[in-house]
Amino acid sequence: MAIDLQVENLSKRFGDLLLFSGVSFTVEERQRIGLIARNGKGKSTLLKMIAGEEPLDNGKVVMRAGVRLGYLEQEPSFSTSQPVIEACLSRGGEKAAVIARYEKALSGEGNDNLEYLMGEMDRLDAWDYESRVKQVLSQLKIKDFAQPVNELSGGQKKRVALAAVLIEQPDIMILDEPTNHLDIEMVEWLEDYLSRIGCSLLMVTHDRYFLDNVCNEIIEIDDNRIYRYKGNYSYFLQRREERLENLAAETARARNLLRTELEWMRRQPQARAHKAKYRIDAFYKLEEKAAAMRDDSKVSLEVKSQYIGNKIFVIKALSKAFGEKLITKDFYYTFARYEKLGIVGSNGTGKSTFIKMLLGEQAPDSGTIEVGETVKWGYYSQDGLHFNEQMKVIDVVKNIAEVIPVAGKMLTASQFLQHFLFSPEKQYSYVYKLSGGEKRRLYLCTVLMSNPNFLVLDEPTNDLDIETLQVLEEYLRDFKGCVIVVSHDRYFMDKVVDHIFVFGGNADIKDFPGNYTEYRDWREEEKASAAKEAAAKAAKNSVPKQSYRSESKRKLSFKEQREFEALETEISALEEEKAMLESEMCSGTLDNKALMEKSVRIQELIELIDIKSMRWLELSEYAG
Repeated sequence: MAIDLQVENLSKRFGDLLLFSGVSFTVEERQRIGLIARNGKGKSTLLKMIAGEEPLDNGKVVMRAGVRLGYLEQEPSFSTSQPVIEACLSRGGEKAAVIARYEKALSGEGNDNLEYLMGEMDRLDAWDYESRVKQVLSQLKIKDFAQPVNELSGGQKKRVALAAVLIEQPDIMILDEPTNHLDIEMVEWLEDYLSRIGCSLLMVTHDRYFLDNVCNEIIEIDDNRIYRYKGNYSYFLQRREERLENLAAETARARNLLRTELEWMRRQPQARAHKAKYRIDAFYKLEEKAAAMRDDSKVSLEVKSQYIGNKIFVIKALSKAFGEKLITKDFYYTFARYEKLGIVGSNGTGKSTFIKMLLGEQAPDSGTIEVGETVKWGYYSQDGLHFNEQMKVIDVVKNIAEVIPVAGKMLTASQFLQHFLFSPEKQYSYVYKLSGGEKRRLYLCTVLMSNPNFLVLDEPTNDLDIETLQVLEEYLRDFKGCVIVVSHDRYFMDKVVDHIFVFGGNADIKDFPGNYTEYRDWREEEKASAAKEAAAKAAKNSVPKQSYRSESKRKLSFKEQREFEALETEISALEEEKAMLESEMCSGTLDNKALMEKSVRIQELIELIDIKSMRWLELSEYAG
């Protein structure tokens, strides 16, 4: 199989911080690779280097001749004055450039190249490009194509950039966190889309179901090196565990040998001086190997929560609307002690507004929310990263508390940060030097250190690495308090919540007793059942089958037979007209005005032929 991309001996260092060294791998045609590492270990930097957005310290990146690359940045930027559709097309590469030139020619500007541009449109299969752009934007819930980009939220800009990469259909896609800012419906659509297309894929994502369903290989960055696993995420988990077990056994053997060698090295100096130099050199190498223990420290979230009483909160007749858009209407609910609730639904259905009403940050139009006296909130919001970028990490925590109670003992701010994988060196770094995921981890640290007994987590999985998510999941399962989670991460929801609210829009809120996968399975069963009932009803009300030919076939009516015969003649005539116009356009004798007129007519003919051909096929099912 052809190799689309080859990475050879890449290294990257920022000052004293070494991210990785000697990284080499290939991306073969149609291969789909997921890149996994802790936050701050260089995932996004590696993607930028491969995409040509970040200089290489050493090594090289080689692409196969003619390969087209599409790159989705973690935080895309756009011109502030462009409408959405233009911003999307502006990133579309060669096809978009040819479309722009062709449309300019059609408008009468520089139309002397119209015939050439039509040939380029054919070569690039670009005739339906703009309609595909709108289709993909619609799937990603971007509806107003004329809206200026500077009016979009950060999440909407990310979706526009994602659409631009998808519709270009490059030979290899490099995607940095493509599922961030997508609701579950969009994630599942993207998962299906990427599973079906034929391009190569290299991506960073922390969505584990997404990795499992889309990728056929995992690359892990660990200890400044890479490890490859030829399978999906489930396979990676199995083989990684085996690798770590082997590493632990190897380290234990090295330590045993080290003790033996250490006894030898400590013998009297005059005896050691006459020993073979190779053995002394071997000792120091062995010492390095034994000392090179893998850092398996975990994010420790054993923060003691405060007591929570039996009364949590009671919602009575809650109603909220923005104009004609209903969020809730006469909604009632009583929250139970230790309940773990997940909230899912499409963007714009009111999930965050519901949370803000609960926390008292948004007033309802009517109704009440009675909160128990013992409830102490811990709120992790989507837009909660409001650190002073010039502060040191340690000072961010010290400004909240010098000491923090954890599992029956008091920890200093520095000790507490070490539980969250902030090494002493990292603690004295400035916040602006942290990666996006490290800032999220620091934010999570500041939320949990206040010892809440009711956690409200609004999209906590964005930018957190998989290892942090695993420990957060474990913590939430054992948390002696209440939890509400709003998330598009299906894996996270399945492991944490015991029931979900499904926000369907227009104040439609369904309480489902189970996790997200159980809800999705139930929903599919309901759809299948409804479709079966509709088919049975349609069959019951349909015209009785004709028996003179076959019981499975009905006969065309007289009117349908006449239509069927006429369609054959009409399609043939349309095909002849289309062929004649194409011949005239290629003759080189037409002026620009005639070329444009015939180009428009050809598009009309193509649409007519498609419509009439579909009708002909429908009638031919029953033709005699």
